[in-house]
Amino acid sequence: MKKLLSTVMILTLMFTFVACNNSTSNNNETTSKTSSTASFDKSSDTTSENNSDKTSNGKILVVYYSATGSTKAVAQTIADTANADLFEITPVDPYTSDDLNWTDDNSRVSVEHNDESKRDVELTKTTPDNWEQYDTVFVGYPIWWGIAAWPVNNFINGNDFSGKTVIPFCTSASSGLGESGSLLAEMAGTGNWQDGKRFSSGASSDDVANWVNGLELK
Repeated sequence: MKKLLSTVMILTLMFTFVACNNSTSNNNETTSKTSSTASFDKSSDTTSENNSDKTSNGKILVVYYSATGSTKAVAQTIADTANADLFEITPVDPYTSDDLNWTDDNSRVSVEHNDESKRDVELTKTTPDNWEQYDTVFVGYPIWWGIAAWPVNNFINGNDFSGKTVIPFCTSASSGLGESGSLLAEMAGTGNWQDGKRFSSGASSDDVANWVNGLELK
């Protein structure tokens, strides 16, 4: 009789042990699945945020120096076409028509051309408001002696173009863009500078708008 009771007790203990193990195993499996699901949901949220960032559009700024109004007209058309903001580079001491007479060896531009130390043109404002918000920057200028008009220099030297796409454009009666864009890029030292575009002094708004639309800006 005692032997029978011992056998029953042993079987009862074994059954209880097996039942506890199964319960623990099921709990662990449930916990593992819950943890895995939480991890997946968190990953999905992060991906959604990243995709949202990638589809956001950056702001565009058109910066220009205009001596006679030709560059200003082109800049305005670019801004209208690209839905961009405008910033005019203005010297503290503006150039007069006599200053711009390049045929006169004694005119301001002629003297500055012959002496680079005199090309440090002080500006009324060097950095546009909210500069850091712009992803794409057009930089426009007239061509003086084959290069960008030097009132632009202090704007280029005074700003950080890191992370920005920079697109130069110029106006001239006959000269081409030449190395003006690459020289400004070298002066800046930062930014993703693109090939520029030269427009004649009397360029039509349609020609300018077609060029901007061909850039496929976001």
